[in-house]
Amino acid sequence: MNVAVLLIITAVLFFLAYRFYARFIARLFGENDNNPTPACAMKDDCDYVPTKPIVLFGHHFASIAGGGPIIGPTVALLFGFLPLWLWAVLGTIFIGAVHDMTVLFASVREKGKSIAEIAKESLGNTGFFLFVVFAILMLLLLTSAFLGLTATALTSTISLDILRLDHSQTVVRTIMVGGVEKAQIGGIASTSVIFITCFAPIIGWLLYKKNINAYLASALAIIICIASIFAGMNFPITLEANVWMIILCFYTLAAAGIPVWIILQPRDFTNSFLLYLGAAALFIGGIVAGFKGVTFSAPAFNMAEGTSKLGPIWPFLFITVACGAISGFHSLVAGGTSSKQIAKESHIKPIAFGGMLLEGLLAIGVMIAVGCGIMFSDYVSIAFPTVAGVKANPILAFAAGVGGLLDKSLGIAPIYGTIFGILLVEGFVVTTLDTAVRLNRYLLEEVWQVIFKNVPKMMKSYLVNALLCVVLMYILAYTNAFAAIWPIFGSANQLLASLALIAVSAWLAKRKKAVWFTVLPAIFMMVTTIYSLISLLINKYIPKNNVALSLVDILLIILAIGVIILAYKKWRELRKNGAAAAA
Repeated sequence: MNVAVLLIITAVLFFLAYRFYARFIARLFGENDNNPTPACAMKDDCDYVPTKPIVLFGHHFASIAGGGPIIGPTVALLFGFLPLWLWAVLGTIFIGAVHDMTVLFASVREKGKSIAEIAKESLGNTGFFLFVVFAILMLLLLTSAFLGLTATALTSTISLDILRLDHSQTVVRTIMVGGVEKAQIGGIASTSVIFITCFAPIIGWLLYKKNINAYLASALAIIICIASIFAGMNFPITLEANVWMIILCFYTLAAAGIPVWIILQPRDFTNSFLLYLGAAALFIGGIVAGFKGVTFSAPAFNMAEGTSKLGPIWPFLFITVACGAISGFHSLVAGGTSSKQIAKESHIKPIAFGGMLLEGLLAIGVMIAVGCGIMFSDYVSIAFPTVAGVKANPILAFAAGVGGLLDKSLGIAPIYGTIFGILLVEGFVVTTLDTAVRLNRYLLEEVWQVIFKNVPKMMKSYLVNALLCVVLMYILAYTNAFAAIWPIFGSANQLLASLALIAVSAWLAKRKKAVWFTVLPAIFMMVTTIYSLISLLINKYIPKNNVALSLVDILLIILAIGVIILAYKKWRELRKNGAAAAA
């Protein structure tokens, strides 16, 4: 099938969704710039910071996108490109974008409260506690999956034959692996990530302390991105995977407590330009490739192999592709950081709904790059290796796909496209890590307030809470491979999205607003994800005696059932009150 057709149809559908559906949601909430947002009313220059839309969009988009819309579609391509495309498009419009925009609106209206606190207002103290514990578990799974995957990617090497490079080349440094000469792609990304992170405080200082023009800051951020690539090409840093895991743990521990303008915002802001460029390159590359007659090497449907390696298409397609269709993690970002930085209510639609549409477009671009850029057999060997000791590396499969697509469409040598691909995803996987650990720290602080009447001083310390998150993240990542963690993370992530939609639905119902557009997606995701958790428990974790993931799986199911019961009781209460009022 011609790739340009899929891209054009996607772009048109997303435009129509933003033009009409997002406007419907904004009207329903009564969007009004005269309402003071939490960032303005509660400004403290630490968590509550009125932020320029271009800067906040970069921070929000980088945080929600991360590696999710790249890793999920890359893995799920095994089912075939047509099922993946349908879920990414329809899920983004009718579930993901609705989820992100409604949660952000509700959080802004509730003084920047987290989605857990909104659940408390809607479902009571028990609902709040269940929601917080659920979110903590989901974030733990998320950070564990990304920590191990990041470490694997930062040590990636790739065959010179796939890059179409002669062994006498001097473009990239190589290393012998099992007697085969391979390019040190991961080392280039390692240097770039360190370079951008080190310059982030300077960008933050210029933006928030010197108040330089946002467009000037953008130009500086782009220069830093370019410089980081040159630094990586000339000085690739190669370390063992476990060493990278430890380094990333220390980094996320530090980033979890310092003001957002020092590291999180400027780093996301800088990285966002790589992601914008990546999304544009994938879109343009796909269009040009289509006009050149490039077709998918991946099959349209590949149910047998997909089922054998991932499980039945329902529910596992819907939990494998989270970001890029629907992701509960977005509710934590929206209520945890973005709602505290929105300067005007009119910024919510482009940042939340628009950000999700761009993420969906990125997911489609990823599908096209991997499906067209490399041979399907090469993709399977990288993303689903059968050689003992070789770890699954979907990041590398994506990077190779980018290299192949840009070569076929724009004539860019595969080595440069592959380097760009791994830089594109690596920066954002790290971004997801630091944002998620910070959010988990917030949630732990909320849990202690529920458990203890007088919270011990130690439990109020950001360092103690962040350290607990980091230690658990490392233990789970060290003892479980990415392939084992990703399915349960995907299930937990999508289930959290369903719970967030339930909380928002209750919030809207209390204000006598329409709820069908949040309730229907919530029901679909709830059924899908609970079934996937039961399937994983019975078919994978118990047979393999994986005690840790079995316990997490069971706890997630119990928490979800608890929230469902509370939501049902709330619904009956609202119906009863409505009937009494009518009488």
